[in-house]
Amino acid sequence: MYRRFFLIVILLVFACVWVNCAPGNDRWDSGITPGSRANFWAGIWHGLIIIVTFIVGLFTSDVGVYEMNNVGWAYNLGFIIGLSLLFGPILKSGGKKRHMSKRDLNKIGDKIEERVRRGIKSWLDEKDRKEEKSKEWEEIAVHIERKIKEALKDWQ
Repeated sequence: MYRRFFLIVILLVFACVWVNCAPGNDRWDSGITPGSRANFWAGIWHGLIIIVTFIVGLFTSDVGVYEMNNVGWAYNLGFIIGLSLLFGPILKSGGKKRHMSKRDLNKIGDKIEERVRRGIKSWLDEKDRKEEKSKEWEEIAVHIERKIKEALKDWQ
């Protein structure tokens, strides 16, 4: 999982350097290339690479997070779409609740049942060794196990 994420980050950084199309570069500088302004597709790209451009922008003033020389609403729309493509899945997965399968719940129930049975049995062994008391406590143990099983079934 981490290898895949690391590889994607490396490829994204390489793509940013190779293509050289981060916000604030000479491509959209009106003094160097007059009439060239960032459009819808550049907005999508800049929204997608915002994390990389933010980190690079911390160390250099040549790269920005948002291209100021843009066409207007189309660039802004692309930028928002790029952000949502980047952060949408991240935000969606953050609120997921992990659901356990019935098999996992049954395993947990079996472990709890076994521990309760061992605990009651060891407690009975430590206490009086009389047969009457032992039978009485075994009946109590059976009732407790039944109650625990019912509670676990209701819990599932």
